[in-house]
Amino acid sequence: MLSRVAILAGVGLAAAMAAPWSAAGEPAPPPPAVPDVNALPMVSPVEYSALDNRYFAFGTADGLTCALDRTNGAYGCSGPIPAAPGGANMVSGGAMSAPAFTTANRPVFDHLAPVKQLPPNTRMSFRTVSCTSDGVATTMCVNSQNQTGFVLTPSGSFVLTSNPLLDRPEGTNPYSN
Repeated sequence: MLSRVAILAGVGLAAAMAAPWSAAGEPAPPPPAVPDVNALPMVSPVEYSALDNRYFAFGTADGLTCALDRTNGAYGCSGPIPAAPGGANMVSGGAMSAPAFTTANRPVFDHLAPVKQLPPNTRMSFRTVSCTSDGVATTMCVNSQNQTGFVLTPSGSFVLTSNPLLDRPEGTNPYSN
């Protein structure tokens, strides 16, 4: 299912890049479809405890380290983010704030190492944040509290400003085109 996200993310990114050259008055392309992360089987976050249980952290096959902060609800991933805007190497968000991409001068979550890799197509959840990875090159986190999150894929990495599974036009279905 997550491979579908990668394809749709690439289509969405291509459409977004073409938008400035489209004729005036054409509607903006819809955001890429995002799978229901919370429908995936959940791993026990206790098995992923790091730094004296302050974090739940996991690694991905493509070299990212992702963490959920148990004290303040912040979450994010750092490392070689595929197709990151501006070459960013970190994306993070707070319990109540939308995530954003940034560039750090060092790997931000290295102090949590070593971390266990999250099995493909499972999720780790803490409070209102759930994260998953397809085991290849797609990682995503969603925050049900403020309907935001991020998707990291080789075809385009982006921030979700609202969760299309919950915030969508009436009569539309996020699971089909």
